Amino acid sequence: METAGGGRWQARGMRLATWNVNSVKARLPRLLEWLDEAKPDIVCLQETKCAAEAFPVAEVGALGYAAAAHGDGRWNGVAILSRSGLDDVTLSFPGEPGFGELDGVGAARPEARAIGATCGGMRVWSLYAPNGRTIDSPHYAYKLDWFAALRDAIEAELTGPLVACGDYNVAPTDADVWDPALFVGATHVTPPERQALADLLALGLHDVVPTPMKGPHPFTYWDYRAGMFHQNKGMRIDLVYASTEVAERVRAAYVDREARKGKGPSDHAPIVVDLEA
Repeated sequence: METAGGGRWQARGMRLATWNVNSVKARLPRLLEWLDEAKPDIVCLQETKCAAEAFPVAEVGALGYAAAAHGDGRWNGVAILSRSGLDDVTLSFPGEPGFGELDGVGAARPEARAIGATCGGMRVWSLYAPNGRTIDSPHYAYKLDWFAALRDAIEAELTGPLVACGDYNVAPTDADVWDPALFVGATHVTPPERQALADLLALGLHDVVPTPMKGPHPFTYWDYRAGMFHQNKGMRIDLVYASTEVAERVRAAYVDREARKGKGPSDHAPIVVDLEA
């Protein structure tokens, strides 16, 4: 899908956002301020690093949001906030593989990387894909297995409007990293990872590419190392994949780069998508 135009807060209709907040507790004041300013109707959060029972339900509720969270309190963690209804909540997706810790029958327990809900008649998934670490790591094989299972789960749910958004930890093309030469031999850009994205799109999903607020590339992640953000040395690894019914409603989409600025930001910026109501 072509890059959707727009600018900060220009369009309206139904507003959807996705944001890897890199700890909802550490970022809570910034998150609440952003919610109050941007007023999205549906928000997908990743890397909340928060147990479900400790998620700040009351704080986001004061702004009018119902919340569903999936987390173990240490790493990972995903959530969906909605002012458009929050029904049929699903923690993890069917067939989701696990890694590390075993469950009661000796299988690896799925990590808190996926949560789905129906919001305003639209099926919404907030996803935090495994990092993969290095291509010779068991984490890389786990990442590919996770994507294969996700593809099957999404295919089963493509019976109506659907959006699957979050931190995919894969840059779809070389244009989605600031210097492709530096990523040769690294995860996030390997052919199998990119094929996993292509397999999702082959289901009929559309990549809603946001407009960048600076430079030619809609990067969504910049390392905390000094100067990376200000030099725009980033990556586009946060993605919004939408069914045709949703993609045809897109009025504007953009990276809210302003949210990456200031004191104590996440290393990711939100993607904001405005849909026709």
